[in-house]
Amino acid sequence: MSEQRPNPPFPEQQLEWPGATRDMQPVPDHGETSYKGSGRLTGKAAIITGGDSGIGRAVAIAYAREGADVLISYYNEHDDAKETARLVEEAGRKAVLVSGDLVEARHCQEVVDKAVEAFGKIDIVVNNAAFQMTRESLDEIDDDEFDRTMKTNIYAMFRICKGAVPHMPAGGSIIHTASVNADQPKPKLIAYSATKAAIVNFSGSLAALLAEKGIRSNVVAPGPIWTPLIPSTMPPEQVKEFGSQVPLQRAGQPAELAPSYVMLASDEASYISGATVAVTGGVAVI
Repeated sequence: MSEQRPNPPFPEQQLEWPGATRDMQPVPDHGETSYKGSGRLTGKAAIITGGDSGIGRAVAIAYAREGADVLISYYNEHDDAKETARLVEEAGRKAVLVSGDLVEARHCQEVVDKAVEAFGKIDIVVNNAAFQMTRESLDEIDDDEFDRTMKTNIYAMFRICKGAVPHMPAGGSIIHTASVNADQPKPKLIAYSATKAAIVNFSGSLAALLAEKGIRSNVVAPGPIWTPLIPSTMPPEQVKEFGSQVPLQRAGQPAELAPSYVMLASDEASYISGATVAVTGGVAVI
């Protein structure tokens, strides 16, 4: 498999946050030509935050090809979001685009309201939006950056869940994107790593809390995945060797994450709740 995917070194590159897919070298694989659906999510409706690019786009493509309508929540990457919507609609499903900043509580509620208005229900919530910055020391992290990390990665997750649950039927699925950093925190990603540990803990509590409603809560914990977040938040020399540290010796592609999100959203995962699915290129997550 590693011979079929891009291997480091990558070209040194630095994008302005939040980054654009078209500017990446190489352009990530989201499953545009490879993912084949089999009706596993027929008739379902999903919210995907951070759905414009990276993991979110791969999940949106997979969900649409499995039969789900998709609301794509994103910040301001309009070109990426329109391309993701095109791919969803090409699969014959409905795509709803909602742009805005998830650090704002009212926008989180707007995302939920738009989904209910468009679909009449919410079967699946994928809390995938994330913010990070690589910093050498605590002194480099100001309060505004720390707040943005917490509010994007944790507060928005809480608010989206709180808004969505009243509209979710039994059999509903909530999936959170955490990280291998929850288990193995990185010193230069101290705020981000802390939020990812909190996501795992939150999901476990939520799984128990929502069990009586028949709603499941799980986590996907990616390792190094080639998305716009990487060249827009890491120094070029780190981007060059991104992914080389894991046993498979390469970064994963977003397309390699999508099957985990499909499985957790499907009725086949009816007894899976409170779990963490690691997609890490060989790094063990305990």
